[in-house]
Amino acid sequence: MAEIPSTPADGNVLAVLLPAVADIDAITLAEATAASAVDISCYLTSDGYTPSLDEQVITDDRLCSRETYEQPGRSQRGLSLTYIDNTNAPNEATDNEAKDALVPGSEHVLLVRRGVPFETPLAADQTYTAFRIKPGQYMEMPPEANSVLKITQKQFITGRSGVSKKIAAAA
Repeated sequence: MAEIPSTPADGNVLAVLLPAVADIDAITLAEATAASAVDISCYLTSDGYTPSLDEQVITDDRLCSRETYEQPGRSQRGLSLTYIDNTNAPNEATDNEAKDALVPGSEHVLLVRRGVPFETPLAADQTYTAFRIKPGQYMEMPPEANSVLKITQKQFITGRSGVSKKIAAAA
């Protein structure tokens, strides 16, 4: 088998907060690039985008079998975000957009595009994953030597997520 190239993660992830979308499975380019969209990619730490998935199992026992089978059960997505915090810094008014947008209890859609250089503008037919989120409380992380100030927040998933969907060209 020929060697299969891989896609580096560094610099190839874009994370944008959207106020709302009509269809989580077909976010339009206009929705993804609206003036109200907030790009939080450069606020997130390198390990600050932490999605999770918990899939439950339905046990499928049969009287006639010596084996136990399984069926897929309920699933639950989770998300935690860790980002830099410029509170009280000289640049707080201009460079604290993640904290300013992720107010506990507010509602957003987080659109994440992977595998394309961060700087490349969003375009129709690019693949994305999107979560309907409601940010939890701010958790100020303890200061560390040789580090920056950070906040971690649980993001409550409030609706169905769109996984590996394509950006639609028009509404």
